[in-house]
Amino acid sequence: MQPILSVADMRESDAAAIAAGTPGEVLMGRAGEGIFRAAEWRAPVAVVCGKGNNAGDGFVLALLLRQAGIPCDILLWEERFPPDAEIWFRRCREAGVPVCLWKEVSSLEGYRTVADCIFGTGFRGPAAGAAAEMIGLINRSGAFVVSADLNSGLNGDSGLGEPAVRSNLTVSVGSWKPGHFLNRAADLMDRKVNADVGIPPRGRVRRLLEKEDLSPLFPPRLHFSNKGTYGTVALIGGSLRYSGAIRLANLAAAAMRSGAGIVRIAAPRCLSGILAPAVLESTLFPLSDDGDGIAFRPEELEEMLRGVRAAAFGMGAGNTPETRKVLQYLLDRFTGSLILDADALNALAVLGPDCLKDAAGRVLLTPHPGEFARLTGKTVPEVLEASLPLAEDFAGAHGVTLLLKGSATIVTDGGETWLTDRGCPGMATAGSGDVLSGVAAALHGWLPAGPLTAAAAAWLNGRAGELAQAKTGDISMIASDTAACLPEAFAELRGTCRADGAE
Repeated sequence: MQPILSVADMRESDAAAIAAGTPGEVLMGRAGEGIFRAAEWRAPVAVVCGKGNNAGDGFVLALLLRQAGIPCDILLWEERFPPDAEIWFRRCREAGVPVCLWKEVSSLEGYRTVADCIFGTGFRGPAAGAAAEMIGLINRSGAFVVSADLNSGLNGDSGLGEPAVRSNLTVSVGSWKPGHFLNRAADLMDRKVNADVGIPPRGRVRRLLEKEDLSPLFPPRLHFSNKGTYGTVALIGGSLRYSGAIRLANLAAAAMRSGAGIVRIAAPRCLSGILAPAVLESTLFPLSDDGDGIAFRPEELEEMLRGVRAAAFGMGAGNTPETRKVLQYLLDRFTGSLILDADALNALAVLGPDCLKDAAGRVLLTPHPGEFARLTGKTVPEVLEASLPLAEDFAGAHGVTLLLKGSATIVTDGGETWLTDRGCPGMATAGSGDVLSGVAAALHGWLPAGPLTAAAAAWLNGRAGELAQAKTGDISMIASDTAACLPEAFAELRGTCRADGAE
């Protein structure tokens, strides 16, 4: 687990460390040293500096490069900085580090490494004027690019911003920020590391989920156990109008591969002929249908849910009045863990999310930004701009766990928040969310409900996707490839195979 701080909380943490007796000049020195030690510097180096404290980190870096005998130049926006940065700039001048202004630079050709120290995490975009022009020069330079703290042009809270520097390495300073993971971050950073500079985190701390956080959840299974030990899981959905049959078959595979003892597929009877040949380890519970999707029959749902610990509902169910009736029944009557996805979320948007407050069991919502926008009455851009606080506020207000999908996944109950950055572009394909629902349902069948279990599902689904993409490529990958790689993801998590899947 590594802490993730908002820009405001990082600023508060920095101020508290200074108030406790560590001068800002010293913290800046540590930041520059952390950046220097994180990279292999190919000479000559251009240290491109803006006008804020991020420029100060660059001045420390330039001084250390000079002392290490690595030729470097400081490329300066203008000679105007905060007091701590001014101290380090004077030291660079005294050491003879060459300095030139941006207006004198038309190309970065000839530099093998560029250090991006234009803007820090406090930047609010979009970058314009001279800054936008310099970002363009950096991106066209062909050099190895190292961004100090955060890629210039990127928002530290949202991970949005255009134009923004594309880096080979980003060195976060102090603590990770949400902008290192959300939205555009993965497309702009080839690699990222965090440099601890001795600033204790203050404010609201979110956590980056790592393999080590999950391993204790998955100890070796006992010989003295049986299928009942690991729970009965129900997967409810499907319709003729949508590709529910294929999705549900994939879901069954995902749930069984994720440790569920028994998987019960509850689908409209009209799909039975399609589903039955594909159902081997799972069981099929046909539900009444209206000729397309599930028809609401409370007595059938009561029987189907008997003994079920976790149920996932919505995948391919159709956005119909019958779906809304089934959803209301599950909220009112099912006391286990209820995972809502796809059309269940569409139905929830119609019913209104306030009905979640009286749910009989624990509820996990798994929306993508569009579905979450419908639930909150926001636009998708508004969701992307403030996804973390919106997710936390919604989950806390409605008493649910929320798993907000994206290039990084946010999992929160309003108090405890995890981010996981596992996943890959190949997962941008139909059915990926259905596989995730299967994994989440399975884990909730035999693990305690809550943010960590939901985050474990997101981590495993994402890691399985990465393993699948390594085999198929990002273009040809389909959702069933992810489900097929779940065993490798579990084995890697438990340390029984290498990252490449070999024993």
